[in-house]
Amino acid sequence: MKIIKKIFLFLLIVLVIAQFFGPEKNEGDLASIDAFLTETNPPEDVKLILKETCYDCHSDVTRYLWYNNITPVNYWLAGHVKDGKKHFNFSNWEGNSVKRKDHKFEELIEMVEDKEMPLESYTWTHTEAKLTDAQIASVVDWAKQVRFTYSLMQKPE
Repeated sequence: MKIIKKIFLFLLIVLVIAQFFGPEKNEGDLASIDAFLTETNPPEDVKLILKETCYDCHSDVTRYLWYNNITPVNYWLAGHVKDGKKHFNFSNWEGNSVKRKDHKFEELIEMVEDKEMPLESYTWTHTEAKLTDAQIASVVDWAKQVRFTYSLMQKPE
């Protein structure tokens, strides 16, 4: 029984010490998204949907809730954000070719239509991010319009 208490005490000490360390936070400002918004011109309802469901993981603007201060949860979340930005980053829009932007919107449409985005694990704590069928239709319609614009930009003259 003594060994179990020692192991528990050791783990508790390690957990307390771990709270003083954490991953770098993803804290940018909304200005980093301006180029994306200007170029794609989403309607107001879609802007709100993007803000509530996408920016946390797909931009330099992440809202951190209280549980992000708990190690190891903060490392798990940082991994999600890093992975999300790797796939689609609103804050790094200007650096992409038209072909890449078109492809990103193709993926966006597919993921939203298939209800793979936003992630279920995200909507557990962000209930406002659960998309209705009408919201999905709004996002997909806008994304298809953007893709049409990109297709015109890619056609040779």
